[in-house]
Amino acid sequence: MNTFEHKALALLSSLFIGGLVVAALIASKIIMVAGVAVPAGVLAYSLTFIVSDVISEVWGKECANNVVQSGFVTLVMTSALAWLAVEWPAAPFWHGQESFSAVIGSTPRIVAASLVAYLISQKHDIWLFHFLKKRTNGKHLWLRNNASTVVSQLVDSTIFVTIAFWGILPVGDVILGQWMVKLAIAAFDTPIVYFLCHALRKQVQTADAL
Repeated sequence: MNTFEHKALALLSSLFIGGLVVAALIASKIIMVAGVAVPAGVLAYSLTFIVSDVISEVWGKECANNVVQSGFVTLVMTSALAWLAVEWPAAPFWHGQESFSAVIGSTPRIVAASLVAYLISQKHDIWLFHFLKKRTNGKHLWLRNNASTVVSQLVDSTIFVTIAFWGILPVGDVILGQWMVKLAIAAFDTPIVYFLCHALRKQVQTADAL
């Protein structure tokens, strides 16, 4: 792996993990997208599937899995530090504890749902991406990009909503609503994936030739 590849992979890994952390931090706000209520972090989280597909295509399955595992460790650490910050006694002159807890704090059930859904859906995304790549002999990037993202986003929404909201909200409606919004976002990512993969391969070949 040449210097350019190291820098490109580091940047993409940073975008992946940054997207995870941002999604986790802003997920407590519920927004409306085309009449559907979804967590505000849905856009940032969808970014991770684009990045993982690019890493899978350019650097392979093992590298993508390593990034996903690093993201899981980061999420665990972020959740632990957020919990510690909420529970730590505030300074006597500070009066923002209630607002801080509402924004940063998450119930153990939500945290567990996020971690389980993330790890399973991201691992499934990578597995299906490479399964389809093998079946198509490396052709039809659009197929494996879209199919792996569509199915894995359904896996993610199903696991997260079921664990987080079973017995609280109508999980079927929430799962369908979240998935439809994620599909709408995913519809725009194929040109981005093609562009990034083409640009990265071209730069890698140029760097190798020097």
